[in-house]
Amino acid sequence: MGSDVRADICEVGRLLYDRGYVASNDGNISVRVGKNEVVVTPSGVSKGRMEPGMLVRCDLDGNVLPGDASGRFPSSEVKMHLAVYRARPDVRAVVHAHPVFATAFAICRHELAEPYLPELVLNFGKIPVTDFAMLSTDEVPKSLMPFVHDYNGVLLANHGAVAWGGDVWAAFDLMETIEHSAKIYKAVHDLGGGVPLAPQDVAHLERLRTFYRQRAARRDDAAAGNANGDGTTDANA
Repeated sequence: MGSDVRADICEVGRLLYDRGYVASNDGNISVRVGKNEVVVTPSGVSKGRMEPGMLVRCDLDGNVLPGDASGRFPSSEVKMHLAVYRARPDVRAVVHAHPVFATAFAICRHELAEPYLPELVLNFGKIPVTDFAMLSTDEVPKSLMPFVHDYNGVLLANHGAVAWGGDVWAAFDLMETIEHSAKIYKAVHDLGGGVPLAPQDVAHLERLRTFYRQRAARRDDAAAGNANGDGTTDANA
């Protein structure tokens, strides 16, 4: 495992803390670095002052691996991360946090479902809310299972939010999108409700998901597929 993975996890932790997405020892971050190996943030450490040597290596059953030099326990919420990895082999990173607006929606059990924002439609479709699950128990990963295959993140009832992606930066970006969307939805609700996108516009955005994923990749990687994700190419893109 390269040291850059540990550095990236620590940098994401600092961003979560600096942006107010976590407080005190809240939140947790993990990256899958092998078939049966995950690097996860330690229990009881602020995400704003982690150091690479504090991160814990464990397997997909949550056991600390031999040779781990951290001397620490993995996050008490590691079961949630491991459940996502077991269900989604394509996922390489999971970020859990308590951003204020997203958590408020989670407490009210209000999913972010109205198609107000093209970015939300592209990245999530919608952001559902799980059933309540007691912290650090097997109920938390179970609460994710109805959503893990069809979504990139959820609101955890009375708890916070969790997002997963192809690397730790993708997962952080999705967490940021969840919180930014929640702020906008709150403002829309305060104004008496908004005008959602038309169904045909939502359908068009859904067809463009592959296109935008390819545009976010390197050009040589995207060249293996078509440019627009809908069977066409655009020479003027």
